[in-house]
Amino acid sequence: MWPEIVAWIIVILLFAVGMAGAVFPVLPGALAIYAAFFVYGFLVSFEPFGWLFWTIQTLIVAALFLADYAVNAWGVRKYGGSRASVIGSTIGVIVGPFVIPAFGLVIGPFLGAVIGELIAGSDPNRAVKAGWGSLVGLFANTVVKIVLQAVMILLFLIWVLF
Repeated sequence: MWPEIVAWIIVILLFAVGMAGAVFPVLPGALAIYAAFFVYGFLVSFEPFGWLFWTIQTLIVAALFLADYAVNAWGVRKYGGSRASVIGSTIGVIVGPFVIPAFGLVIGPFLGAVIGELIAGSDPNRAVKAGWGSLVGLFANTVVKIVLQAVMILLFLIWVLF
């Protein structure tokens, strides 16, 4: 009985970390949710999970990893940014929260895209548009992550409880 209680506590904590990871990129996000499935399997049972469960969940995780880069790049490119602003925005997403704890998640990608575009030789107006595009991409990516990670959790609950 107690291993199941411990398993559910760890699973819920991993789900919480995973959902927080949709907003804070320094947290593992989808990998924490995926790890929760293994915690449940090892402490309770892998029996509810078949090949279909693992296939769907793995495809969702792969889609999340692709979306992490692709949606941000889409936002930057849509607003006229170059490869340099995509790279700068990506660096800004990673570094921003550490440099400016309260607002770095938003300011980091914006400044990264602007700096990247300026280094590439673009004019300041184009650089600011690319920075704006990085924010559009960041927010769109966050919505995609929240939805797909919620689907992962919902599928887990359906497979385990029904």
